[in-house]
Amino acid sequence: MTSGAPRAEDGTSPPEDTGFLAVDSGGSGLRVAVGTARRGVLGRRSTATPVPTGARGIDAERLMEDLVPLVEALTADTGAPRPSAAVVGAAGLSTLGDALRAELPGALRRAFGVRRLALAADAVTAYCGALGARPGAVIAAGTGLIAVGTDLVRWRRADGWGHLLGDCGSGAWIGRAGLEAALRAYDGRSGGSAGLLARAEEAFGPVQGLPGRLYPRRDRPAVLASFAPQVAGCAADGDPVAVGILASAARHMAESARAVCPDGGQPLVALTGGLCRMGDPLLAPLALELTRLLPHARRVPAAGDPLHGAVRLAVDLAAGTLALPPDEKMLQVVTTDRG
Repeated sequence: MTSGAPRAEDGTSPPEDTGFLAVDSGGSGLRVAVGTARRGVLGRRSTATPVPTGARGIDAERLMEDLVPLVEALTADTGAPRPSAAVVGAAGLSTLGDALRAELPGALRRAFGVRRLALAADAVTAYCGALGARPGAVIAAGTGLIAVGTDLVRWRRADGWGHLLGDCGSGAWIGRAGLEAALRAYDGRSGGSAGLLARAEEAFGPVQGLPGRLYPRRDRPAVLASFAPQVAGCAADGDPVAVGILASAARHMAESARAVCPDGGQPLVALTGGLCRMGDPLLAPLALELTRLLPHARRVPAAGDPLHGAVRLAVDLAAGTLALPPDEKMLQVVTTDRG
């Protein structure tokens, strides 16, 4: 990544009015920033509605319907120039992004005049926000969980398979484990926690009705993840079952980081996402697991979030200084001249 006023590949400074657009599309909605390569971010806006997915994957038409008014309002409010470069970081791009790759370059060209576009998995924007263009591994842990790493030659990813098949150690995983322990206590089975049962009934009502309230919902991962702070609270109170759940979550997170971290040198490892707010009940066992599994790596705090990462990428794309490795699924740069 660059510092100060960025320079293009020929060593010259880009024009001050080289505009960029940075987009973070995730499970909590759409976040947008506009600015210029020299002046940085001039304004930000967001929506709380996630871009839906359908039979063709991420809905590119719906993304544009939400994006256009945000960008038009931002450029009107800030006086930012029309963006010639754009970065769109999207959750699910690696596995659900075919329609987005096919349709978005032309749509952005027609709407805003974008000529260069980088399509990035949200794990890549999370990585860039946390570490910039330095070798290492980032655990992006919120409702879901994915680890991504690079040696600046290629990308590696681990997990991110969703709450039914993976996302081990995520907020949804922790919440589900906590609710299972609550139901075990309700049944009188081993492995139950009376403390988690009390918290579950406070949050959701009588637990015998929980399946009927949970299973029909389309936002099940978010509902499960909403119980993760209760697990952390129980662990902080010394509940051994809750402590064990968070120890297992930490082990899963560190195993994913080990799977993607470069073997040589002294790579950096960072944690980003909502689970950073869980505090010592999770972060303390995670630190121990990372030391055990990645003794050659150096743990650092994340410098920024995925929107910060999208902005970093957009500034470098506008300036012609993008240094992170391209990847067909993770980070693809396209021109939109024929969009």
